Amino acid sequence: MTIMAGMGSPTGTGVGPLLRGWRERRQLSQLQLALRADSSARHLSFVENGRCRPSRELVLRLAAQLDVPVRERNTLLLAAGYAPHYPETPLDDPSMAALRGGIERLLAAHVPYPALVVDGTFRVLAANRSLALLLDGVAPQLLRPPFNAIRVTLHPDGLAPRIVNHRQWRQHLLERMEQQLELVRAEPLRQLYEEVSGYPEPAGDPAGEAPEDGFPFALPLRIRHDGRVLSFLSTIATFNTPLDVTVSELAMETFLPADAETVRFLQSAAGPERRRP
Repeated sequence: MTIMAGMGSPTGTGVGPLLRGWRERRQLSQLQLALRADSSARHLSFVENGRCRPSRELVLRLAAQLDVPVRERNTLLLAAGYAPHYPETPLDDPSMAALRGGIERLLAAHVPYPALVVDGTFRVLAANRSLALLLDGVAPQLLRPPFNAIRVTLHPDGLAPRIVNHRQWRQHLLERMEQQLELVRAEPLRQLYEEVSGYPEPAGDPAGEAPEDGFPFALPLRIRHDGRVLSFLSTIATFNTPLDVTVSELAMETFLPADAETVRFLQSAAGPERRRP
């Protein structure tokens, strides 16, 4: 599968075309955006056409009103001739100690249910011990840190052969990646998409591809494990109003048991000290 040529962040030779692309994506008129950003439609038109250079403050106001991702806000500033506004601090930097501690506590609190934290290219940066249940049988080379959650899930030597509803889950993950590519210019993510979308689909039970009876509200992930099928509902949490590129791209994915059998198995596997109601 090849991504369409038009997919990805708005492109252009300067800040004007980039801003116009984001405005059109948000389906706003120049007047609507100008009013929200405390500017004028005339001035915004000049900016988009390259007739005037916007101030640094205006670029940031426009980006905020357009809900531009943090990394792409820096791109807009660079295109306008300004230095980036948002730092990109490595997660292992000492200044991130409090953040790392909070993430570790959240992951531990989610046991016995699997949970992990990924970056903007779906690399797994942290996980709780319950995730090991899902990764049972995955080829060791796919789990060398930092391993990639999408690759591990869809690779023929990964989880793919054990996913009962593989076709549906694969489509969900590819759509999620496409949405990410719509927001950020990330060549590694684009390359990953091209890679995983080309994986062969495992031969599965046709019944596993049937509509999910009993789950009218969300698509479950259904995995064969040790002679049983475990069913999970996935949730994703991100940080509100991030001021750092790294933090803006962190996402915690948690897997909630979707049926009583999965609850019982996870609680039993975790031991009595980690059982949850």
